[in-house]
Amino acid sequence: MTVIRSARRMEALAKRLERRKRRVGVVPTMGCLHEGHLSLIRAARSQNDVVIVTLFVNPLQFGPGEDFARYPRPFARDRALAKAAGTDILFAPTQRELYPRGFQTAVDLGALARRWEGASRAGHFRGVATVVTILFRLTRPTMAYVGQKDYQQALIIQRLARDLRLGLSVRILPTVREPDGLAMSSRNASLTPTQRLQAATLFLALGEARERIRGGERSGAALIEGMRRRIGETEARIDYAAIVDAATLEPVWRLRGRVALLVAARLGRTRLIDNLLVDVS
Repeated sequence: MTVIRSARRMEALAKRLERRKRRVGVVPTMGCLHEGHLSLIRAARSQNDVVIVTLFVNPLQFGPGEDFARYPRPFARDRALAKAAGTDILFAPTQRELYPRGFQTAVDLGALARRWEGASRAGHFRGVATVVTILFRLTRPTMAYVGQKDYQQALIIQRLARDLRLGLSVRILPTVREPDGLAMSSRNASLTPTQRLQAATLFLALGEARERIRGGERSGAALIEGMRRRIGETEARIDYAAIVDAATLEPVWRLRGRVALLVAARLGRTRLIDNLLVDVS
């Protein structure tokens, strides 16, 4: 596995791979890799000639008071995990490489980014869209792989690649979970033992709502109330609980088609999100 720090070197290599018509799969990450990331890398390995993992903790997607300074950066561990999962190139640029002196351009987004995480974290998706656009331009992938856990972000990356005609497809792969259902996330390590036990309630609330839908419940308001009530049994502070159209993220009050169940809550200083997709027959 080759480690590249220079944006110029990464772009030059990507152009050579493009000329040789090599299929390139890219997995964008902020490091602190876990099984969710590794599942994306393995999928990319199975479908491409070359696998690139990007590792960059992006300051533009952290708001005031968020955990940018505390975000874990175990580079040696990440490098070993990425290599074992089948990575060919680990692109780990510095902040100055991606945002050189005088950098001032940003990628703004439409309605898809205004609700839910966009409303709770001002500027977050603008930062995500900006860095992802830069990373895709530097690595020139055929396919990019993202996880369903950050569902709104995954949809935005798909839309970004399509609208800006970046020449790649974006695959959204299922959330990887702990045995008790908690979605794997680098932020889980920040939970205290008590908070970690309570965190699994987010998935429990989503699962109960899914079962009620399968049982015939079609009222979005009733389902949301049930999710809030279940999460409210813990110390978690709910940011939002919602049922939305899986394609547009607009709220759905009478369920039909494919919907996404969304939750976001805080346990102590740690903010967790989760979701489930449900096809309503």
